Amino acid sequence: MLPGGNVCPRAMTAGPPCVCSVMPIALHAVGTSLPPHRYPQAYVREVMGRWIGGDRRTDKLLDRVYAASAIDARHSVLDDFLPEDGEGGARPRDTPSLFLTADGGFRSPSTGERNALYTRHAPILAEAAGRDALAAAGDVTAADVTHLITVSCTGFYTPGVDLHLQRALGLGEAVERYHVGFMGCFAAFPALRMARAFCAADPAAVVLIVTVELCTLHLQPGPEVDGILAASVFADGAAAALVSARAPSGPQRALALEGHATAITREGGDEMAWTIGDTGFDMTLTAYVPRVLEAEAAEALAPLFASAGVSPDEIRWWAVHPGGRAIVDKVVTALGLPEAAVAASRAVLRRAGNMSSATVLFVLRELMDRAGPGPDVGEPLVALAFGPGLTVDSALLRAV
Repeated sequence: MLPGGNVCPRAMTAGPPCVCSVMPIALHAVGTSLPPHRYPQAYVREVMGRWIGGDRRTDKLLDRVYAASAIDARHSVLDDFLPEDGEGGARPRDTPSLFLTADGGFRSPSTGERNALYTRHAPILAEAAGRDALAAAGDVTAADVTHLITVSCTGFYTPGVDLHLQRALGLGEAVERYHVGFMGCFAAFPALRMARAFCAADPAAVVLIVTVELCTLHLQPGPEVDGILAASVFADGAAAALVSARAPSGPQRALALEGHATAITREGGDEMAWTIGDTGFDMTLTAYVPRVLEAEAAEALAPLFASAGVSPDEIRWWAVHPGGRAIVDKVVTALGLPEAAVAASRAVLRRAGNMSSATVLFVLRELMDRAGPGPDVGEPLVALAFGPGLTVDSALLRAV
């Protein structure tokens, strides 16, 4: 039996023990990438005012939601809203725009138009994250990768991002490819569980997970509070994670994958949803979600702590998916956490917003950076994220 309950298939065979008998299955490196167009949150508020504002009630809602977002800026693959004379590269007037009409008005593009941009931009962003992870992986190279798991809920096409990554990153011809699709913000956790299972079945396995989400392609702001809320938090980004039972050799803290748990809350099943419409993917994200999490987060996490034999009081470090400021606030309240415990989550939200499934990996990267605060060797960490259902997915990791 390996640390974290990992079982080596060769543990009972004759001969010297293999390396996996002493090394846990661990997250060795996380890489990230953001698209080039950075939009300060205050500027996005101005754009939304022109798009859906104009009446006193909506303008007050916009002011309140954006002021309380705890987001400084978000990134997008779209250059639609860059000021024509602004910093960071002005958008020429003749550049086709997804959301803007020729006379400067706003339009609702079709799902096909949005998805066409996904097929163009998603592989570029995913590749950058994958390269970043491999660069931080120490002795592990692209040729060592045996399994590739891609994760996304903001677009579809095939041959897809997985095949692009196999070729662009130089992965072997025999690499096994899998996709976790349309699961929402918590989808990195099923991917991590799959990676752990692959490594438990084959101690020589090296699994690369790549999540890529282009949430801004599906902007559909409306004057009601839920539509304003959704438009105020989502952003684009990609993250990649490398999992194996090898000895860690990279510059980042390695985190053993010791346990996982998933739960469905009793309330709030209709408060977060993601469906395909004729003019993009339709997001349901209500202001009721944080209250559900406050009421049920502790109960949802209880099986994780029970199976690992760890008390919540032992956890100093938390990678909470920052779906929004209120979500982090309510998790802090529900679990009685000090602010320092969620500093990494707050930092990612502030810099980049909610990038759906990629976001929690951005938070884990913050905690794995040896130049910053994070768990000491042997110290546990809990990561959790939330998605449609309302699903609460979590993982217990330990610095090794």
